[in-house]
Amino acid sequence: MGVQFLPGHQPPYDLTYDDIFLVPNRTDVASRFDVDLSTSDGTGTTIPIVVANMTAVAGRRMAETVARRGGIVVLPQDLPLGAAADTISFVKSRSLVADTPVVLDPDHSVSEALALMHKRAHGAVVVVENDRPIGVVTEAACADVDRFARLRAVADASFVTAPADASPREIFELLESRHAALVVLLAADGTLAGVLTRTGAIRTGIYDPAVDAAGKLRIAAAVGINGDIPAKAKALVDAGADVLVMDTAHGHQVKMLEALRSVADLRLGVPLVAGNVVSAEGTRDLAEAGADIIKVGVGPGAMCTTRMMTGVGRPQFSAVAECSAAAREIGVHVWADGGVRHPRDVALAIAAGASNVMIGSWFAGTYESPGDLRTDRNGNVYKESFGMASKRAVAARTVTDGAFDRARKALFEEGISSSRMRLDPERPGVEDLIDHICSGVRSACTYAGARSLAELHDKAVLGVQSAAGFAEGRPLPSGW
Repeated sequence: MGVQFLPGHQPPYDLTYDDIFLVPNRTDVASRFDVDLSTSDGTGTTIPIVVANMTAVAGRRMAETVARRGGIVVLPQDLPLGAAADTISFVKSRSLVADTPVVLDPDHSVSEALALMHKRAHGAVVVVENDRPIGVVTEAACADVDRFARLRAVADASFVTAPADASPREIFELLESRHAALVVLLAADGTLAGVLTRTGAIRTGIYDPAVDAAGKLRIAAAVGINGDIPAKAKALVDAGADVLVMDTAHGHQVKMLEALRSVADLRLGVPLVAGNVVSAEGTRDLAEAGADIIKVGVGPGAMCTTRMMTGVGRPQFSAVAECSAAAREIGVHVWADGGVRHPRDVALAIAAGASNVMIGSWFAGTYESPGDLRTDRNGNVYKESFGMASKRAVAARTVTDGAFDRARKALFEEGISSSRMRLDPERPGVEDLIDHICSGVRSACTYAGARSLAELHDKAVLGVQSAAGFAEGRPLPSGW
């Protein structure tokens, strides 16, 4: 079933997410928790969120955290095979419930703890001696302390502990009774098993992790279309990758089709994603070459300058709607890649027919992204992001080339090499953003009368609005 518009609302031009609104339907869905957000495209995601294979976004901390909440992260194609295998192994070894803490020993310094503390959203370092936790260090504990002081001098030895197999409700109630923010979870032998916050305990009851057949967290990996692609694809799957993403800016080209066929012929037993395209013809060609999922989007990303540089691309809502309609006819799926800036955009991408929505820059400004925290002159905390076709990314990708070839390729980059992605003080962690997005998508489903993502696509009725209509929907937190 295709996208349904209000009578007279389908214009003769392509549409972005901002151009669209969702019309409320009569509904018997009483609660947003009656909505099932799991996808049916074979990737095993239980929420429709895929983290883009961007170096500034997709690392091991991001992969672990997002998979625990039901999404999946795609490792960048530029990651060396050994590093990718190490990351996959790390994510597969993580708990489905407990977060992985930052761990230091008592003789590390306060400055070292402060440098690592915000690699995790819980904002603490667990001090460990002989594999057993002996204290917890927070930023507050380090205030006005000599930066060369040892952690044994500032660690809080009265931290809250619980058995690793305690239920999330038990952990929440324990933290409430102790007025604490974080519990240190202990294995049966007293060694460190992880940490959990009060909010983390609540999330455990809301989200289902994305897990493989062995009950381990899922992770995806990207490959390009140059070099020995079949060998790299097989190596990634052998290392444990659950999804393969064959990725290039212009997916509707002969080189991609040939590379895709060579990987599909290996029958590696994992979903094969390919892109990017924006047309029904491109969708059909990639599917015919062996893709199970088609990645849709040229130019809508925050770090992408393709449309301004080349004039090439297509407004994202219309691209997703056309490609998903073509995909349904031949039994494959699409991911909507790029252009997402609000929870409503994720809901509209699903309404257009996407099975998952790929997010990049929005997640760059979180604790879990790989970059270091920086502070501008006004005290705003941020991380740097950059496009994967930018000068910065091209330089990293061509480091093994000769000087002449590197210089020649550097002349033709597209994309922003450095952008400051501010940490939202209300949603500084990726889990905060996942809560924000899933809340919006669940509510959109209840308005549409849908209990699942498939029903949202089937039941959604859409209208077209002016720029003033979109602006009218924005909140005015500072008043008139």
